[in-house]
Amino acid sequence: MNLKNLHTEEKAVQTKVLFEPTQNVISIQIAKEEQLKEHITKIPALLVCVSGGGSYSDESGRKLSLKSGDYVNIEPNVKHWVDAFEESNFLLIK
Repeated sequence: MNLKNLHTEEKAVQTKVLFEPTQNVISIQIAKEEQLKEHITKIPALLVCVSGGGSYSDESGRKLSLKSGDYVNIEPNVKHWVDAFEESNFLLIK
């Protein structure tokens, strides 16, 4: 999913609630061809690609390509990891 697709009205300013944070917002930077190793979150999370590009994968076999503006909802208790194809910055909202 991409942030641009959320705003379909023809208005100069639009807002859309994506996620109700319960804990914090974390900035993650991953170097080119590096990986945020597999791990599990105990609460729902939203991962937003701010710049660069990579992929999100999880143990259920889901693999999503991520580029600037793309986001993914991460389910709790599902092992997942993120690979960067280039230097990339992400926001993790919990």
